[in-house]
Amino acid sequence: MSGETMRYAAIMLLAGIGIPVLAALNARLGVRIGSPAAAATILFAVAFAGAAATMVATRGQGALLAAPEQPKHLFLAGLLVAFYVLSITWVAPRFGLGNAIMCVLLGQLISAAVIDQFGLMGAMVRVLTPMRASGLALMALGVVLTQRG
Repeated sequence: MSGETMRYAAIMLLAGIGIPVLAALNARLGVRIGSPAAAATILFAVAFAGAAATMVATRGQGALLAAPEQPKHLFLAGLLVAFYVLSITWVAPRFGLGNAIMCVLLGQLISAAVIDQFGLMGAMVRVLTPMRASGLALMALGVVLTQRG
């Protein structure tokens, strides 16, 4: 693997590590303050501040001017993030963090395979070959087995 590929893999591995940590922290905050919606709002306020600081540091403010001209369906991503954060914050304390993340991972595997297969939303096409399908099935089985007693 090239150095660039390894760097991308490491970044995404860290992002993956962060998802259950995010879920656990925000679920706990929601329980402690008595409102998953308020915990999600706080999370988004902190996330907004972090993203805005990164935008300023990387001199990306000019890109905001192009945003109103973009197809409106692209902004659905914000609603999907809100749905994820609200749902994991509410579900994890009731269903268990591992069970909740297991279902999230299964959903990610399925949707990623479909998006890749058809190149949806401008994604690079990666055909679902029998080998890839077998790998995804093994990953899905592994995700399920991690939650078995």
